[in-house]
Amino acid sequence: MYSVSSSAGISVHYIQEEINPKSLSKVKCWRASLVEIGESVRGEDVYIVQSGCGEINDNLMELLIMINACKIASASRVTAVIPCFPYARQDKKDKVRDSRAPISAKLVANMLSVAGADHIITMDLHASQIQGFFDIPVDNLYAEPAVLKWIKENIAEWKNCTIVSPDAGGAKRVTSIADRLNVDFALIHKERKKANEVDRMVLVGDVKDRVAILVDDMADTCGTICHAADKLVSAGATKVYAILTHGIFSGPAISRINNACFEAVVVTNTIPQEDKMKQCPKIQVIDISMILAEAIRRTHNGESVSYLFSHVPL
Repeated sequence: MYSVSSSAGISVHYIQEEINPKSLSKVKCWRASLVEIGESVRGEDVYIVQSGCGEINDNLMELLIMINACKIASASRVTAVIPCFPYARQDKKDKVRDSRAPISAKLVANMLSVAGADHIITMDLHASQIQGFFDIPVDNLYAEPAVLKWIKENIAEWKNCTIVSPDAGGAKRVTSIADRLNVDFALIHKERKKANEVDRMVLVGDVKDRVAILVDDMADTCGTICHAADKLVSAGATKVYAILTHGIFSGPAISRINNACFEAVVVTNTIPQEDKMKQCPKIQVIDISMILAEAIRRTHNGESVSYLFSHVPL
C-alpha cells in the first residue's frame, strides 16, 4: 500500500505514523503544472491525500493530475483522501440569489471520476447528498466522535450545556450530538441579505444559565458564528464555545474571533491551522488524522469503516 501526498491539507505524516512510516511515496510537484511520481506504483493500492484549502484551484488540479499519473502508471486502485471537499457549498442552485449559479460540487465530482479516482474518502460533507454526485464509492466520515470526546475532556460543565446550531440546516447535526450527550439543543434561524452576510437572527431554545456550544460543519468569514455568540450571551448563556469541522477562516475571520465572546473556537485539522493559531489564541485544534488513517487501513484491508461513524480509533 502506498500513501501519496500532495503539497497541502492535513499533514500526511500524521496519517503515516498511524499506518506505516515506510509507506509514503516520493512525489515531486512543480507550480508549472508538472507532477512526477518518484517510484513504481504498478499494481499498488494508492491513497492520495489532498485537502480543499489554501490555493484551492492549484491544489485541486494537482490532485487530479496525480490521480491520473497513478492511474496510467497501472496502479490497481487510486483513492483520493480529501478531508475538506472543495466547492462543497455550491451543491445546488439557489432560486433566491441566482438561478444561473453553477453546481460546482458536481463538477468537481465529475473531474475526480474522469481523472481516474476509484474511491473517495472525505469528512463532514457540507451536504451528504454530494455523495450522490459520484458513480464511485464515497466514504463520508464524521468528526462527531472526536468532537464528543473533546467536549467531555475539556468542558467541565458539559452536563449543563446546550448544543446550538447556528442555522436550521445544521439541526440534524446538533440533535445527534445532543442525544449522545443527553443534553438539550437549540438552533438559530438566520436570514441572509447575500452570501456571507447575515441580516437577522432568532434563537429557538433556552440557553439561560448554561454553557452554549455552537456546532457547525465549517466557518468561512465567521460572521454567522460571531453574531450567534452575541445572541447566545444576550440570551443568558454563561459561556460560549464554537466547534467546527472545517475552519476556513478567510477575510476578517480572525479579527472577528479575537473580538468575539468565545471561550474557545475548536476546529479539526482537515485544514492546516498552525498560522491561524499564532494569530488567535482562542483557536484550538482536534486532530482527526487517526480517523483518516484508520479509514485508509480498513479500506485497504477490505474491512467496514462504519465503526468510525460513532467511535474514535484508539
